[in-house]
Amino acid sequence: MTPQEIQSIKLRFGIIGNAPALNYAIQVAAQVAPTDMTVLITGESGSGKESFSKIIHALSPRKHGQFIAINCGAIPEGTIDSELFGHEKGSFTGANEARKGYFEVTNGGTIFLDEIGEMPLGTQARLLRVLENGEFIRVGSSKVQKTDVRVVAATNVNLMENVRNGKFREDLYYRLSTVPITVPPLRERGDDIYLLFRKFTSDFSEKHRVRPISLLPDAVQTLQRFRFPGNIRQLKNIAEQISVLELERELDARQLAKYLPQQQSSQLPMLLGAGQEASAAGYSERDLMYKILFDMRRDMTDLKKLVLELAAGQRPHEAQELLRQNSHLFAPAANNSAFDNVQAAEYFLPKPAGTPLNVEPVLDYDDDSQPVEDIPHETEEETLSLDVKEKEMILKALKKHNNKRKYAAHDLGISERTLYRKLKQYDLEQV
Repeated sequence: MTPQEIQSIKLRFGIIGNAPALNYAIQVAAQVAPTDMTVLITGESGSGKESFSKIIHALSPRKHGQFIAINCGAIPEGTIDSELFGHEKGSFTGANEARKGYFEVTNGGTIFLDEIGEMPLGTQARLLRVLENGEFIRVGSSKVQKTDVRVVAATNVNLMENVRNGKFREDLYYRLSTVPITVPPLRERGDDIYLLFRKFTSDFSEKHRVRPISLLPDAVQTLQRFRFPGNIRQLKNIAEQISVLELERELDARQLAKYLPQQQSSQLPMLLGAGQEASAAGYSERDLMYKILFDMRRDMTDLKKLVLELAAGQRPHEAQELLRQNSHLFAPAANNSAFDNVQAAEYFLPKPAGTPLNVEPVLDYDDDSQPVEDIPHETEEETLSLDVKEKEMILKALKKHNNKRKYAAHDLGISERTLYRKLKQYDLEQV
């Protein structure tokens, strides 16, 4: 494909940039478009994956057919089969009439399945049958129906990692990735960042009826060094903020920096030990947070036991050494102004008057009395199972919101579809 043909596609679909990786992705999309091959588009969130699905559809023989874009992560697990494949009347509660699914409606066209990695395993099996044989069955029906639909899928996660973790079917992965297309992140596109910024600020100046924004050379360098974890979507938001809020229409690096977040990376900090990969350990972000909280709770339990033994005069030598090793737990925060004028000694328990801490205490007994029995302090054993804790938090959220799952999912910081899956996993569907 010639550079002129690639440029023509860019103009037609509003794609801006000349990065080699971007041009190659456009070339692959244009070459595979006339075929019926399944395409898997990979790239970070906000990098413009949906534009490539439109290129593939518009340049294909199916261009006069219907094109539907579906976000698999936005459809609850309990209804995604019905949305994709349709259902019969009475097949489940609320199914008051038969309904056609997207694969039936889009017969002869193209379906774009965004966030394919969020699709439940049961739905993945149904999708594999459509890709292999062009056959599907409505929910609540036993009749096999045929469809002729081209599938273009997209994901911003590592599907092979999901395959290894049992979250994605390996056979479906290889069936989807017949032709892979990788959309480069914005930070790897060099001068394209400034070209996109100029385009966005020009559009917003016309929309809001203000003068366009221009950047001095040092500001251009600052913009191109920024990582943009949100990619094109983040750049567009920043361009609109500057166009509306900035009084000066020509910005230097210092003025531009006010609109760039200090945290330039979207990656989470490494919370595991040195040499360990979070993915290898199989932890999710929530699992890591649970682990940290459980470790802190266990440390506090051990510290309570230590303080009780110290106050009771038991094992003073060992207690003193442990207290010295854990003194940072009592120390005031270095950057907390609320503790600036507080002495560190105030965070330690006072010594009994007249009794040095490093001297074994002497117990006085009456002649006829017996020594008081030393009853060790027992600490309640607590479970560190992430599944148990997650189940408890789900039950608490449901109780708090009177079993309204939508609000419980929002409170837990997960999607409603993920909550449905967790309820099924922990056998809580009747709650």
